[in-house]
Amino acid sequence: MPVVSAAAPESEGQAAARRDGELVSRYLAGDRRAFDDLVRHYQRPIYHLAYRYLRSEADSKDLTQRTFLKVYGALPRFRAEASFRTWIYRIAINLCLNELRNRRRGEATDRPELIDEAAAPPAVDLDALDAQERGAWLRRAIASLPPRQRMVLELRIFDELPFREVAELCGSTENAAKVNFHHAVKRLRALAEDNRKGDR
Repeated sequence: MPVVSAAAPESEGQAAARRDGELVSRYLAGDRRAFDDLVRHYQRPIYHLAYRYLRSEADSKDLTQRTFLKVYGALPRFRAEASFRTWIYRIAINLCLNELRNRRRGEATDRPELIDEAAAPPAVDLDALDAQERGAWLRRAIASLPPRQRMVLELRIFDELPFREVAELCGSTENAAKVNFHHAVKRLRALAEDNRKGDR
């Protein structure tokens, strides 16, 4: 009698991909409520992603709305060559990068006194900071990373995306994404260690 092996349990990522695929199929078949469900699933993650780039509640809300407007217009042409999650994240990231480029152009002419957000974080006694101050220092440290390392770190840590999806969003191989993540973590540890040495 043949042995029937039990199917491997579905991972959280696989379940989300299957759910998204079903919702996209329903929407394309005419079920308009399916799009509302997609918005509910992704509104908060896209807002948080935008906020990490833009550091403004109003701008992040606006960008989240623009992301879903773009998704709504492009969804009939979605071919599922990547997962829906990867696709919507790519749209949001591109909008964020465009917004930052527009800001830099404006700041170069109108606001030259602004502090460079990507400058290295100031030397402080990390052990003496409270949780909120430590979080602010960490955000500054992450902002000082090279752009590719920063993107990989944030997508992996904050959005909890697997390296495969991180690589797709960054336009790199999975191995390159892992290497960038390793270098980013190493850089953050070095910055923290430099602070401790400076306080001695």
